[in-house]
Amino acid sequence: MAYKINDTCIACGTCEGECPVSAISSGDPIYTIDPEKCTDCGNCVSACPVSAIEKA
Repeated sequence: MAYKINDTCIACGTCEGECPVSAISSGDPIYTIDPEKCTDCGNCVSACPVSAIEKA
């Protein structure tokens, strides 16, 4: 199951650099995770300073 970024995202970009498969990209207004690319590693979850990433 992939992760998703919720509305509490502050668009800081920290999570994007932590994704080993480049599944995270900037969006308007928040970052998004491509569920087809996400490998469920969880690196982004621990990197997010506002806990905006959760299981989809």
